[in-house]
Amino acid sequence: MYTASTAFLEALAEAGVEYLFSNFGSDHPALIEALAEARAAGIAMPKVVTCPNEMVALTAAQGHAQVSGRAQAVIVHVECGTQSLAGAVHNVSKGRVPVLIFAGASPFTQFGEMKGSRNEFIQWIQDVHDQRGIVRGYMRYDAELRTGRNIKQMTWRSLQFAHSDPKGPVYLMGAREVMEEALDPAAQAGLDVADFAPIAPSALPQEAVHALLTDLAGARRPLVVTSYLGRNPQAVAELQRLVGPLGIAVLESVPNAVNLPHDDPMYQGCQWNEPRQNPLLAEADLVVVIDSDVPWIPTVSKPRGEAKIWHLDVDPLKQDMPLWSIPARRVFRVHAETALAQLNAGLDRISLDVARIGERRAHYARLHEERKVALARAEAKPAGDRLTAEYVTACVRAHVDADTIVLNEGITNYPVVVNHIAPTRAGQMLNSGGGNLGWTGGAAIGAKLAAPGKTVIALTGDGSYMFSQPSTVHWMARQYGTPFLQVVFNNRGWRAPRYSTLAVHPAGHASRAADIGVAFDPPPDYSEIAAAAGGAHARKVRHPDEVESAIAEAMHIVKTEKRAAVLDVWLPHLMEG
Repeated sequence: MYTASTAFLEALAEAGVEYLFSNFGSDHPALIEALAEARAAGIAMPKVVTCPNEMVALTAAQGHAQVSGRAQAVIVHVECGTQSLAGAVHNVSKGRVPVLIFAGASPFTQFGEMKGSRNEFIQWIQDVHDQRGIVRGYMRYDAELRTGRNIKQMTWRSLQFAHSDPKGPVYLMGAREVMEEALDPAAQAGLDVADFAPIAPSALPQEAVHALLTDLAGARRPLVVTSYLGRNPQAVAELQRLVGPLGIAVLESVPNAVNLPHDDPMYQGCQWNEPRQNPLLAEADLVVVIDSDVPWIPTVSKPRGEAKIWHLDVDPLKQDMPLWSIPARRVFRVHAETALAQLNAGLDRISLDVARIGERRAHYARLHEERKVALARAEAKPAGDRLTAEYVTACVRAHVDADTIVLNEGITNYPVVVNHIAPTRAGQMLNSGGGNLGWTGGAAIGAKLAAPGKTVIALTGDGSYMFSQPSTVHWMARQYGTPFLQVVFNNRGWRAPRYSTLAVHPAGHASRAADIGVAFDPPPDYSEIAAAAGGAHARKVRHPDEVESAIAEAMHIVKTEKRAAVLDVWLPHLMEG
């Protein structure tokens, strides 16, 4: 039997999709039958990963794509499963991560007119006016499959959108009757996924290459600000080739990838929500923003008024953001690797003031060393019995090698993790790229599936750990052999809302209150949740003397026993400090 579902699965496999992160329902009999038939016949199809929670399915697909660069598929149940994707939809959209989401739909016949017609009460209740509209605002493309005869073209077209800049999620839906449609396999044989290639990378106009190089050569304090250039490791290499010889500083703003190795002398650190003017921005006379959604927060920190600003971005208009602007006079939609390679290729066609470049390179190298000393001081082992996130993160760093991927969902400890993991290789550290919490757990599973030989370490706040559906995550980690270390920064609640409130009302009633409704105190037993759900190693860590041995033990278990490990690390209470 060759059905639309068979053709759909073939189309995914031919497009390079390895996994179906699936939460099956009453709308998927044809898919389930096609998969079972393929297994019985020994026909290769994408592997099914059963996901008891839809949000974890999408975060796992995201984690895989962030490591592999290839979209995976997520299968959910009608509009209910679509809504249960929850905030993970936001993350894949804002993080520009390619993924294909397929949802079934209630049958459109009710008297047995077609195979797959309604035969369960739920199919009347789950028939809604605009199922695609639930997620349309986050998708690069959405469509309904209305016949199996063009299902391969529709699938490949959606993936063409997903893999074209700016990349992102796509959504397909199909009713049971469509997915059950019998097809002639010979009619599908001549179709070729190569006919649906993603859009080629965009380059800078040659005039702009010369003009930007001239500005970079003539500036006294040139600065590159970036956030997600490092999603493409080749772009990192091109950036490093450019900034070293020219003595250009690099500042990360809300980074969600490794944009420049932290041991490069031109690396000047990262900025997040710090309520102060960044001195590098204040000093720069030329700022080149490359791939950044929030290069600065203008109410507290911005470039000086006379600074010349260039903006190079895969998405310079920020089309999904109603309010957005920076005072850039030269703006280009470009592929960062391509544009940086153009700049590097054009270096020998401009004149360089060796003394000027040497002075600014020495200036930034000195600032780099001063920052390094300050970070070392901050991560020293505490003298008392209270842990610090800086010390814990530095102890984790001791176990990070060339085969380690670090996932950062530290929330108010985001900058701590970036600063004290201090990654030195492109692709070594990631975060969700969005603002919805709960990404780390599923993403760790996806990252491990994409790179089985890598060690995955996830650093997360306790609030985001709870959002991540840990019982589902750790059941899946055991079921599919994806062990990882998860370190929970436990400050007994959500510290971010407290910080936000203090930023607006620094001397208000909330600043003096002992409880503002954001604490989980006493907290759940985070590590034991993972142990119960997936046999994970569980341990609480409350004292500085316990940290190094606890991490070493956990890493041994992850690497040798192939079990996940969760360390519940108790930091000072969120209402302190």
